[in-house]
Amino acid sequence: MSSGTGKSGSRKRAVYPPTDYERIFHPQAIAIIGVSADENGVGFGTGMLRAIMMMGFEGKIYPVNPKGGTIAGLEIYRQVEDIPGPVDFAVIAVNARYVPDALEACRKIGVAGAEILSSGFSELGTKEGRELERRIQDIAARGIRVVGPNCFGIYCPASGLTLLPGPDLSRETGPVAFVAQSGGMSIDLAHAGKWLGVRFSKMVSFGNGADLREAELLHYLADDPETRVISMYIEGIKDGDAFFSELKAAAAKKPVIVYKGGLSAAGARSVASHTASMGGSRVIWHSVLRQAGAVQVNDTEEMAQANLAFATLPPKAFRGISIVGGGGAIGVTACDTAETYGIEIPALPPELQERIGSVLPKPGSSAINPIDVANPFVGPEALKEVLLGAAEDERVELQILVSLLFHYKGLARAFGRPVTEVTPYRELAQCVRDVVAKTGKPVIAVLPNMTRGVDSMDVTELIALTRREYLSCGIPVFDELHDAIRAISHVNNYYGGRIK
Repeated sequence: MSSGTGKSGSRKRAVYPPTDYERIFHPQAIAIIGVSADENGVGFGTGMLRAIMMMGFEGKIYPVNPKGGTIAGLEIYRQVEDIPGPVDFAVIAVNARYVPDALEACRKIGVAGAEILSSGFSELGTKEGRELERRIQDIAARGIRVVGPNCFGIYCPASGLTLLPGPDLSRETGPVAFVAQSGGMSIDLAHAGKWLGVRFSKMVSFGNGADLREAELLHYLADDPETRVISMYIEGIKDGDAFFSELKAAAAKKPVIVYKGGLSAAGARSVASHTASMGGSRVIWHSVLRQAGAVQVNDTEEMAQANLAFATLPPKAFRGISIVGGGGAIGVTACDTAETYGIEIPALPPELQERIGSVLPKPGSSAINPIDVANPFVGPEALKEVLLGAAEDERVELQILVSLLFHYKGLARAFGRPVTEVTPYRELAQCVRDVVAKTGKPVIAVLPNMTRGVDSMDVTELIALTRREYLSCGIPVFDELHDAIRAISHVNNYYGGRIK
């Protein structure tokens, strides 16, 4: 990275072209260039048309193909110039050599932005591919913003834009934005967010990043009122100074979670062939992210879990927590993990231990903290009293409830009933919701499942239903205790230096 400083020593901020992001993310009319004239076509353009229609996009859609005809009840226009009304956003999915002409046609009719799904540009490493991408950049500089090429596009639940090939993504909007060079990473996170409980404001897969890319998108999202959490998957950056400046500025306003790919030698080779980007040094990247105040994660799963924590927990650090669950090993694991991440599990005072112990089964239970409830069948009302009691300790700022619901499988067999009928998962979620409302202290649910064979699909269904109940009550859910504590540590590390 160059210094990027002026005579005064202060870092210069980049100047970006004027961009109508409202028309890009919330278009009233879109053109899809490269649909098939065949109703059964399977190309990117036709796939995106179907996906957007299935998502329920309510604006006007103008398919374009030189052969004309109709598709899905819509007239296909032979060229962009034939479209009868204004167009805000375009999807371009034609052969790479035709992309510049299609983009220029969009620019001439006043399209604000276009996503180019087509590949065959700089990622090939060929002279022809680099020249085609340079032509895209030249056209963009004359007045149209470009996402891509070689990307999956934009997902905006509020407007009905979706990634390729994502017709079944959630239409429920939320506070998390995601920016990525990888289309596959974007669609995977969008699907994971649907069941994890992470809802997105905007998601941008920018591929090669010929025009719009990480630094400028950070600049926009930092002040986007629809976004409270920014997450990113970065393979390589174009302008180190601009990226660092925007990252630092954004992280001062809201959490920015960064997963940097290509830090290993093998990963760097893969990155270069994927989006023609450079990987970089692990040590340098970690230092840059730390200096900027960004949240560093190491894989997609950790990124999704951090998104969940930041989106659902109050904006503060949680230094002391309680752990409630069945089994001594859970307590030992909790203590070891919490200590690793600098989180305290304070022993409760004797009077609270006595109160909590009075509602727990004997023998085998312990009310010290971690609180061992002795068996997985302790009822929701008893667990409610345990959580209410632990919350009275001022050192406890957040609680984790670990429920081993898979043990209800044996109970269900004994009763000859479905496991979803014998497990009080709805009552459990309601009791936890009541605890949060009464104490003002958040509770995280952890739902491990050690029975994932084909003979335990009913348990998998039970866990999914329980997760849904918790999420409907505003309670975040994690699969493993370690994941929950690690996510809390990310929240602590970010807010610890910002909110007192």
